[in-house]
Amino acid sequence: MKAMILKEITDLSKNKSPLQLADIAAPEPMDGEILIRISVCGVCHTELDEIEGRTPPAKFPAVLGHQVVGRVEGAGGKADKFKKGDRVGVAWIYSSCGECRYCIEGNDNLCEEFKATGRDEDGGYAEYMTISESFAYRIPEVFTDTDAAPLLCAGAIGYRSLRLTELKDGQSLGLTGFGASGHLVLKMAKHMFPNSNVYVFARSEEEREFSKHLGALWAGETQDRSPQKLDAIIDTTPVWKPVVEALGNLNTQGRLVINAIRKEEIDKNYLLNLDYPRDLWMEKEIKSVANISRKDVVEFLELAAQIAIKPQIEEYALEDANSALVELKEGKIKGSKVLIID
Repeated sequence: MKAMILKEITDLSKNKSPLQLADIAAPEPMDGEILIRISVCGVCHTELDEIEGRTPPAKFPAVLGHQVVGRVEGAGGKADKFKKGDRVGVAWIYSSCGECRYCIEGNDNLCEEFKATGRDEDGGYAEYMTISESFAYRIPEVFTDTDAAPLLCAGAIGYRSLRLTELKDGQSLGLTGFGASGHLVLKMAKHMFPNSNVYVFARSEEEREFSKHLGALWAGETQDRSPQKLDAIIDTTPVWKPVVEALGNLNTQGRLVINAIRKEEIDKNYLLNLDYPRDLWMEKEIKSVANISRKDVVEFLELAAQIAIKPQIEEYALEDANSALVELKEGKIKGSKVLIID
């Protein structure tokens, strides 16, 4: 099968072609697994972290990609949840132990044996992949394949982030960073909290104008002060500056939710600007988002189908995955990037 593979950790700012097109053996489904013929796979910022070593793959060569949509092509023994031809999706969560307290509570995203699609096991930058049928999801008919792919990560992790803010209708919400996840969170927030205003902080004028087009009341640069203090802010950036700036915009008892698997070291010194009385006093909180659970994916897909969330999409051929990744690295983002596999 065709696949774009990563052979080693590399710096994307120096190496513009970190992935290589290769012909590799298609996987065979084991007991309880399904074989998926992949039609599309979303491109996520986490792939940059994998390529550059902040959250490295478990093995090399690696097949990245964790926003996968395709059709069931076959099944191993004891796998009977889906039939051949069913359309399914795969998200960041590839597997968990199923037995620890976190798995039992429905927080399998926190399991110590959590495995990630496209990092710990091969993912969707290929024509086929296998996964346990318990970690595959039916895609609502309302979505095309390309519409569905970003929902499986950017949408689902955005949904978890929004829940973790504990926002109440009428309270104000800030979004710092406005890429694939941010634009879907804004759509969700407008539906779930119709009386809440959304404020966006983004680097580029294009992103700011895009956010206002989607319903943001106000949009400014990362370091700007919002017209009012905000009750909750979700940070989706890979760096530290927006965290410090966001804390300065939080209201008393406000909560900052950081939706990022890693933070880059390039501006770590910015943390020296953190001022306790200004930024953390008055019972402000910081909470991280760790992965997504199966429950998040199921609930979000149901919600997305109800309110017909449609992501902004940029399409690329599988062979052009490097171009999509470099554009993501350079901040050339408007919505979600999706690779067309089949």
